[in-house]
Amino acid sequence: MSVAKVIEIVSNSEKSFDDAIQQGLAEAAHSLRGISGIEIVNWTADVENNQITRYKVTMHVAFKVEHNTTA
Repeated sequence: MSVAKVIEIVSNSEKSFDDAIQQGLAEAAHSLRGISGIEIVNWTADVENNQITRYKVTMHVAFKVEHNTTA
């Protein structure tokens, strides 16, 4: 049986939504092992003078639950 845990990450970028997603995933990978998927649950942006200045995403990151077998 395989069990996954899901956490929520909020990331942003001045370049694009894709860059915000990639940065959030890269940051999550620093502290999580076994990432198996992401779901983008919210896309927003800051706007100034009719131009997007910051892209923001909220994502759910799923990763495998590991059990410590050394007791």
